[in-house]
Amino acid sequence: MFGQLQDRSVTARPLHGTVADVMDAAGPQVWYDMTVEVALSVMAAAHAEHLVVCDEDARCVGLVTQARLTAVRDSSRYTDRLRLGDITDGSDPFVSPLVTREEAEDAVPLGRLGLVPVVDNHGNALGVLTLSR
Repeated sequence: MFGQLQDRSVTARPLHGTVADVMDAAGPQVWYDMTVEVALSVMAAAHAEHLVVCDEDARCVGLVTQARLTAVRDSSRYTDRLRLGDITDGSDPFVSPLVTREEAEDAVPLGRLGLVPVVDNHGNALGVLTLSR
């Protein structure tokens, strides 16, 4: 587990500007080989609703929420060996901090609500954007 919290919260929320102006802190970052059960424990200890999942090079490969992890744990395919990398394949959308919120929402598949990781050119998680549509 990364043990670091990045505080990139912004106090003022401009109506226009880039994603960097409106994103929230990335939150706890963990390795993709962490088990689902350990991830739920980390979330509880950190009082977090989501975890940013990173590969061995510290690049963001996805984001998991407490609701998603709980659903996976309660499913029939769950085993205590199931890892975050097994449920996060890197196909979730990511956004750049340099695009506008409108451009970010247009780039994400229609109907997707919730959190989207904001990453730099190297795949490092900078924050999360909450989609409203």
